Amino acid sequence: MSRQLVADVYLYPTAEGGKQLTMQPGWGCPCSCSKSTDAVFYDGWPLLDAPFAPGERRRLGFVFLNGEDAAAVLRRAGTFYLWEGRFIGGAKVLT
Repeated sequence: MSRQLVADVYLYPTAEGGKQLTMQPGWGCPCSCSKSTDAVFYDGWPLLDAPFAPGERRRLGFVFLNGEDAAAVLRRAGTFYLWEGRFIGGAKVLT
């Protein structure tokens, strides 16, 4: 699957509200330009090739259910946030 966006991603540490479990390849989550629960969310999948643990940083490609439309919105925003019942990470868009 071809990436639609590349971002530097930081998963918040568990002690700071992040996930308790390590993310595995195939994991996905809603992504939003805002840290408001009323914001628009886009279903996204980071293209993981190895487990990704809370507190880690990684440069990742993403694909989105809404395709390039979602990627374009997040690209214009410049940053976006990962949601899994709460905000668990942030991402700075590179391309």
